[in-house]
Amino acid sequence: MENVGQLANFIWSVADLLRGDYRQSEYGRVILPLTVLRRLDCVLEPTKDAVLERAKKLRKDGVKNVGPVLGSISGIKGVYNDSRFTLTTLLDDPNNVGMNLRKYIGGFDDGTRDVIERFRFTEHIDRLEKSKLLYQVVGRFCDVDLHPNTVSNTSMGYIYEELIRRFSEISNDTAGEHFTPREVIRLMVSLLFIEDGDALSKPGIRRSLYDPACGTGGMLSVAEDWLREHNPKAKLRVYGQELNDETYAICRSDMMLKGQDATNIYPGNSFTEDGTAGERFDYMLANPPFGVEWKKYADPIKHEHESKGFAGRFGAGLPRINDGSLLFLQHMLSKMKDVSGNGTRLAIVFNGSPLFTGQAGSGESEIRKWIIENDWLEAVVALPDQLFYNTGISTYFWVLTNRKSAERCGKIQLVDARESWTKMRKSFGDKRKEISQDQIDDVTRLYAAFEENERSKIFRNEDFGFRRITVERPLRMRWEVPSSVSPELEPFVGISASDRDVFVEKIRSIKKLPAKDEKALIAAASVRDPEAPIVIGKDGSPEPDLELRDYENVPLTEDVDEYMKREVLPWVPDAWLDGSKTRVGYEIPLTRHFYKYVPPRPLEEIDREIKELEAEIAALVNTLTE
Repeated sequence: MENVGQLANFIWSVADLLRGDYRQSEYGRVILPLTVLRRLDCVLEPTKDAVLERAKKLRKDGVKNVGPVLGSISGIKGVYNDSRFTLTTLLDDPNNVGMNLRKYIGGFDDGTRDVIERFRFTEHIDRLEKSKLLYQVVGRFCDVDLHPNTVSNTSMGYIYEELIRRFSEISNDTAGEHFTPREVIRLMVSLLFIEDGDALSKPGIRRSLYDPACGTGGMLSVAEDWLREHNPKAKLRVYGQELNDETYAICRSDMMLKGQDATNIYPGNSFTEDGTAGERFDYMLANPPFGVEWKKYADPIKHEHESKGFAGRFGAGLPRINDGSLLFLQHMLSKMKDVSGNGTRLAIVFNGSPLFTGQAGSGESEIRKWIIENDWLEAVVALPDQLFYNTGISTYFWVLTNRKSAERCGKIQLVDARESWTKMRKSFGDKRKEISQDQIDDVTRLYAAFEENERSKIFRNEDFGFRRITVERPLRMRWEVPSSVSPELEPFVGISASDRDVFVEKIRSIKKLPAKDEKALIAAASVRDPEAPIVIGKDGSPEPDLELRDYENVPLTEDVDEYMKREVLPWVPDAWLDGSKTRVGYEIPLTRHFYKYVPPRPLEEIDREIKELEAEIAALVNTLTE
C-alpha cells in the first residue's frame, strides 16, 4: 500500500479545520465527498483541455447530447467534466469559490452528479462559505495527489474505508459495519474462482459478479483485478447494491474510474428495493452486516416469505429478528444461474452464528437444511480473529455452488485457517492481523487438494443433520387434599385417591363446587409421585408428564430406535418417543471437529508455583512490617 496510513491521516487532518463549526459526527459529510471529487479531479485533469475544446465545438455545431463524445475523450467511459474549472483553478478566485465549485460540480455528467448529490455535499457549500472555511478546505485537498498513478485503486479503497471507519467511530455508528480487508477478499476470490481456472483463461471470456452489500466496492474491485491478472482479455461485469448513500457514492465513482458500467451499482436496500431483480450471476461475493436486526424491514420480507414461498427469495425460512445475515445468503441463492448452463459460485462472510444458531425447525436451521439438502454448500473456512477494522470476532467463509465437481458432490469440506495470519506492524482499528500472500496461497492449495488432514476435514452432507426427538415420560399422579388450605375447603382435607376420577367423585359427594373452585382444588391436590399409578388419557394411552419431557438430537446417520435403546431406555425404561414431534435440523459445529485436547498441567507443577507465590507474598508482607 502506497503510504495509505499517511494519506488517510493527511485527509483526516482536514477535520481540524472543521472543528468548532461542525460537530464530529458531521466531518464525514464534508471530507468524504471532497475525497471523491479530488480523485475524479486528478483522473480527469490530463484530458481537461481536450474535453473543453471538443465541448465548445460540439455546442457550436448544435450537438445537444455531448456526453458520449466527451466521455470517450476523458479516458473514462461516460465520465467527463465540461466546466472550465478544476479544483485547483477555482482557487484562483478566492471570493467566488462557492459559486465556482457549484459550476464545477454542475459540469460533470449526469451519473457523476448523482454520485455527488448522494453525499448531499452542495448543502455544505453555503455552510462552509459562511464559516469562511471553504477556500481552506478545498485548498487542503488540492495539496494531495490522488491520481491512480500515485495511489492505486487498491490503496484508494483502503483510504476510503479507513476514513469511513474513523467517522463511524466518532459518530458511535459502528454496528454491523465490517469493511473487508483486501487480503481477505483476495483469499475469497481465490476460492471462488478455484474451480474455473481453465474456463477463465480462455480469450474473450465474459462473466458477471454481484455483491448485494457492496459497501465501497472492495470485493468487486479485487475480483476484477484478479481476473485481469490471470487473463487480461477476460471481461468481468460487476453489479452491486449498497444501502448507505455515502458508501454507494464511493463505490459508484470507483466503478466509473475503472471503466465499469456504473449504472450496475444500485442504491437502496437489497431486500426491499432489489436493484437486480430478475438478474442471474456467474459469481457472487458478500460481507453482509451481521448481528444487525432487520426489524425495520420485517413487513415486506415476511410478506414475501408468506406469499411467495420458494417462488420468492426467502422461502426456506426467516432467521431471528436480531441477525439478518442469512437473509442475504437466501437473496444471493435466488440469483444463481441455472445449473444446466454455467451455474453459479458464491462466497459470503459470516460470524459463527449462522453455523449453529437455532434448534431444529427454527428459521436458521430450516435455511441450513434447505442449503445442505440441495447440496449447495461446498465448504466452510474458519478465519483468524482480529482481521476486520471494526470487530475482533472470529469469522468464516461459506462457499456455495450449484455446480459442484464430481468429487465434491454430496460432501462438505471444513478448512481451519485460524492460524494463517501474521501480526500487523500497526493496527487499523480492531484489525491487528493480516493474511500474507503466501498464506493465501497455502489455504488455497489446502482447499483445492480436498484431502483429510489436521486442517481439512471432509464430511457427507448428512453428517451435519440430526433429528430432534421428543422423549416422553408417563404422568404418575395421586390426589390428596393438603392440610393447609383455605377455611372453606377444610371439609375436603384428608380426601385422597390414586385415580383422578375417583377423587373428583369423592369431593363432589361432600359438596357441589363451582367449576373454578373444583378445578383449583384438584390442582392443589395433585401430587407427582414416581410410585403412583400412570395416568391414562381418554384414548387409553399413558398421559405424558410435561415436566419430565426431554429432547434428544439424534444424528441422521443413526437409527432412532437403536439410539433410544442405547441412550435413553437404560436409564428411564418407561420413556417413549413421540414421533409426531420429531423435527430434522442441521448445524455445523466446525470448531468441535478441529478441537485439540490439551492435557492439564501436572499437580506437582501447580503446587510448586503456588508455594513460590506464597513465599513471594510472605516476603512482601515482611518488608511492610519491618
